Amino acid sequence: MKPVQELLKGRNSTVFHVSPSITVFEALRLLAEHEVGAMIVLEQGKLVGVVSERDYTRKVALQGRNSKETLVADIMTRDVITVAPGTGTRACMTLMREKNIRHLPVVSGAAVLGMISIRDIMNDIIADHERTISQLTSYISS
Repeated sequence: MKPVQELLKGRNSTVFHVSPSITVFEALRLLAEHEVGAMIVLEQGKLVGVVSERDYTRKVALQGRNSKETLVADIMTRDVITVAPGTGTRACMTLMREKNIRHLPVVSGAAVLGMISIRDIMNDIIADHERTISQLTSYISS
């Protein structure tokens, strides 16, 4: 399994983020625009939270709140679990399972390098299994 910094290399280097002071409606528009399920919340360049579609459904829609009046700061996850660039994908998978989360910001010091999702982890695991199968098939054939 590779470190998460390898997963980030194949992507656009832009870290999509929002401010805690925008409305949830605007955050949802940005999630849709960037085709992502969660975004990092930065305040003055500092990681202060993560906001996701799950936050919206549980903390706005199901509670009858108005997304055009509710701020991201009111629904974001504040106690953000992060990983370092060298963290292996297997360790990330374990952490995601244990904490019941789908997104992990990757940070180095105070700098946010990106965010990985459970989909990124699953794609890496599948690719790793396919490599193993190919190697075993080649070994058996020779």
